[in-house]
Formats: sequence, C-alpha cells, structure tokens
Amino acid sequence: MIQYDAIRQKINALAPELEKLRVALRIDQTSDQAAELEARAQDPNFWNDVAAAQEMQTQMRRLRQKIERYDTLIREYEDLKVLCELGDEAEDLEILSEVEDGWKMVEERYETQRLETLFTGEYDSHNAILTLHAGAGGTEAQDWAEMLYRMFTRWAEDHGFDVKLLDLQEGEEAGIKSVSFMLNGDNAYGYLRSEIGVHRLVRISPFDSSGRRHTSFASLEVLPELDDSIQIDIRQEDLRVDTYRASGAGGQHINKTDSAVRLTHIPTGVVVSCQTERSQVQNRETAMNMLKAKLFTMAREAQMDRIEDLKGNQMDIAWGSQIRSYVFCPYTMVKDHRTGYEEGDVDAVMDGRLDGFINAYLSGQKIEK
Repeated sequence: MIQYDAIRQKINALAPELEKLRVALRIDQTSDQAAELEARAQDPNFWNDVAAAQEMQTQMRRLRQKIERYDTLIREYEDLKVLCELGDEAEDLEILSEVEDGWKMVEERYETQRLETLFTGEYDSHNAILTLHAGAGGTEAQDWAEMLYRMFTRWAEDHGFDVKLLDLQEGEEAGIKSVSFMLNGDNAYGYLRSEIGVHRLVRISPFDSSGRRHTSFASLEVLPELDDSIQIDIRQEDLRVDTYRASGAGGQHINKTDSAVRLTHIPTGVVVSCQTERSQVQNRETAMNMLKAKLFTMAREAQMDRIEDLKGNQMDIAWGSQIRSYVFCPYTMVKDHRTGYEEGDVDAVMDGRLDGFINAYLSGQKIEK
C-alpha cells in the first residue's frame, strides 16, 4: 500500500545507522569485557575482598545493562520491520497506526543511545555529585528546591542510576535549603552536566493566601566523582572541620551522636557537608571526596595548578542567570534558554522527563565543536 511507503523508507534507512551505533558504543568489546569479569567472579577467592567484589559486580551489572539496552533496540527494530510488512500485505491501516507508534519508540531509543557516543569528555563516564541550593525567597524557593530534587531523582531512577543522599538541610516551614546527592552509573556526569545552573519557577504560590504569582530560583551544581588516580592535595591548615548532630532523612540513628561533618576550605570558602553515613569517619570521608571534586573542578575551569590560588565565584541565584524556566501559570511550559528546546507538559517534566533538554544540550555542543 502506498500509505506504508514513507514509514518503510524511514525504517530501512535506520539499519546502517544501527550498525554504526553498535560500533560507536563498542558493544562487541563490552560483551567481551563483561564475559571476562563474570569468569573472574567464579574464582573461589572472589569474595575474599568484599569491597572489590562488590565494585566488580556493579561494573558487570552496568556492562550488561548497556548491552541489553542495545539488544532491546535491535529487537524492537526487527519486530517493527516485520509488523510493517504484515500490515502492508494485509492492507490494514490499523496496523499502520501501530507501526507509526512503534517507529516513534524505536527512534527515541536510538537517539538516547546515540547520545552515549557524545560522551567524550574526560570525566563524562564518572558518577555525578549534585547539589541543589534554594535561592532567595524563603519557603517558596525552598519548596522549589525540593521539587527539583524530586525531578532529578525521578529521572535518575527511570534511567537505572543509583541515588545516594549525602546531605540535606530542611527548610524552616517546608522544602529544603540545600541537598547533596550522588548518582552512580555509566555517564552520570556526562548526562547531568547539562543541568548545571539556575532553574527558575513561575507559579501561583501555595504559600500565598492572596493567590499571587511568584517567581523562585534554585541552583544546581554537578561535579564528577573523582577516582584514586586524581590527586588533590589539601593542606590540613587550610581545612576547618565542624561536627554536628545530623537531622532529616537517614534514619533515627543519625540523631543520637554528632556524626555529621561540615568541611570548609578556608582559601576558597568552599563548604561541603555530609550527614547520611552511619559514622563520623564515613561522613568525613564522603565530605572530603565532595570537597576534592569541587576544588578540582574549580581548578580545571580556572586553568590553575595550585589550589591555594583559587577564588570561589558564586553565581547569583536570581533573575537573569537562569538556564531554564518552568512556567505553571498563566500557561504551562518549560523552556531551556540555551538551546531553545521547550516542553508544554510541565507535569511530565517535573516527573523526570528531561531527556529532550539533555539531548538538545549535548547535540548542540557536538555541533559547535
């Protein structure tokens, strides 16, 4: 049927692109690596080093997930080709509708996996440490920061990332003043570095009895988790360590001792904190890793070699510096001011539908290069 010709051309044109994607994603090499790790896991002494064994299991799981994502794409593509041929032979327009819906799904999966080939940055493959700060505006801004925290965790969970809460400072009445959390998984930093900046909310405030429209701001900082191969020397005399009683999420045990740790790097004024681990030692270790990641990123951006020379530059969490606007009233729209990409379903975005914004940002960066 002539109605099938256009969709068949699209489907057939994707075949060579899928093979290119296989090569670019290094699927064959990934399969070999996963098989090698699984063979090592059969060693009777595998669990002698529990930490190393758990790390290897996590690595195996990530490799298998990557392979499964590509295999799923190929299966859906092959099924779509068969469905298209069956519908054409039967001259069934209802099947054509199914084919068109299936094509949209395949196209989205292909585009998502194609983006993985854009992660060529030195730290794109690393885990990501995210920190949200509420801007000026009290309860309204703090509620917005909590909404963003939910949005990013929803996105992370939908994409198979493990989310670990590191520190949370609750607002006086509602929401949160700040929150730090880590996303563990392949290319976590590569994806989320596109979200760095100030996020702006426009809505009718639920905290305003007069029902007036309010504008609120919150900032997101994203850092790559550093591995042991990267050395950041922090002098003890440049570090102030404060301990305090933890509060908020993490279980009742965290309130019984002064286990929470706050580190201040005196030369730069950088402050990090962690309260969700079970001991002060663990909280200090996690906070130190966060501090090293932040100082390293600052040094890289400033193109300086010595931490002592760094001067912290804090972006204003206010009008004019936002990367994206989320409008709930008088209309609904989420628009990225860097790429021009926008979505009309603001509720879906707040439920974690961020792929369009991330894709537009990463694709735009590739074009500019």
